[in-house]
Amino acid sequence: MTGAPFDFDFFDRFRIPLKRYAAGEKIFLEEDPGEFMYLVVEGKVSIVTYGTVLENVGLHGIFGELALIDSSPRSAAAIAAEPTEVALINRETFLDLVRHNPAFSLYVMRQLAARIRRMNKSL
Repeated sequence: MTGAPFDFDFFDRFRIPLKRYAAGEKIFLEEDPGEFMYLVVEGKVSIVTYGTVLENVGLHGIFGELALIDSSPRSAAAIAAEPTEVALINRETFLDLVRHNPAFSLYVMRQLAARIRRMNKSL
């Protein structure tokens, strides 16, 4: 998705930490518990399962949200494809954002819908 549909200043308001990863560094592995969802601030992350790249997530893209939504383990691995900085959003902050920032909720839903549409086209 291009452009930011809402104000990303919520990073400061909700005290969301940022973390950097080197190219090739593992962010999480399949079956890991899901403590955070991630929003890409800079760089690119590959979502991988069984050695296959399912998706590359770039600027303002999200990943890891499913584990916060359904409390299940990770369904794929996430690896920094290049030097990357992400915002780490834990479950409590995710729920606060959903409650207090409707634009964030819609953003997550649009990202999920776009991902499903891409997957449907590839079948």
